[in-house]
Amino acid sequence: MTVAAKPLVETAARPLGGGRRFSLDWLGAVPFLAYVGVFLLLPTAIVVGGSFVGPNGLTLSNLTAMNKPFIVGAFVNSVVLSAGSAIIGAVLGAVLAYAVVTGNPDGVLRRLVTSACGVLAQFGGVTLAFAFIATIGFEGFITIWLKQHGINIYANGIWLFQLSGLLLVYTYFQIPLMVLVFLPALDGIRPQWREATESLGGATWHYWRYVAGPLLAPAFFGGLLLLFANSFSAYATAAALINQGSIIASLLIANTLTSEVGLAQPGLASALALVMVIVVAIVMVLYTVLQQRTARWLQ
Repeated sequence: MTVAAKPLVETAARPLGGGRRFSLDWLGAVPFLAYVGVFLLLPTAIVVGGSFVGPNGLTLSNLTAMNKPFIVGAFVNSVVLSAGSAIIGAVLGAVLAYAVVTGNPDGVLRRLVTSACGVLAQFGGVTLAFAFIATIGFEGFITIWLKQHGINIYANGIWLFQLSGLLLVYTYFQIPLMVLVFLPALDGIRPQWREATESLGGATWHYWRYVAGPLLAPAFFGGLLLLFANSFSAYATAAALINQGSIIASLLIANTLTSEVGLAQPGLASALALVMVIVVAIVMVLYTVLQQRTARWLQ
């Protein structure tokens, strides 16, 4: 092709009107964007707007009420509950995930564990609360069996329906979630790295201290943050176990929205929800940053 013919070919390849070719690739993302807009962005906008609305119009009283002792106490309990269940779930889940990885990658045990974790990580709400009530509740069959053998697990109070009981129940679904989150990072560890450490005279401690530990740390702390957000935003299980009082933030929001004597405060509930959204958003941003660091060496 001659040099003079090239402009003619380029001109023919251009769309009519001399404009740039319009791509339709973005149409595939329309359903996802619509879903995010309706179920995430719109509720968030409603919560933000409702935080500044009171009985007499626009107000800042909903936000200034955040320093009340019962509100601060509910958020402190939520943070303690979320952090406690996240730490216990992350440690136990990481140990279980490591035990699974050391076995046959195509074995039956791994398939059973991962399948069970996929189910148990989603096992929550009223069904999970009922399962614990039926097993270790005040009249649960395990509780009755232990009483028959001289052991009373409720000698110091019915702790299952308190903050300590929520910690146990939340940890139940945190452990399998951590297994699912941490398994890809453990699978990314290469056996050649341990062999290289040993060939250079390093022991097991050196391998975990200088090789595997730094590589797995972002994935572990990322999973810890994910577990914290998962517990911090949970509601249904706590509502089924504790039907009186507002010991955590999610229950406080529900009790602020509903009142049998006409004392509902939707503006205050929106402000409480806004605080929870901000906390979860901060945690998830940190989780994304840690996941990006993990993805560098997993690729």
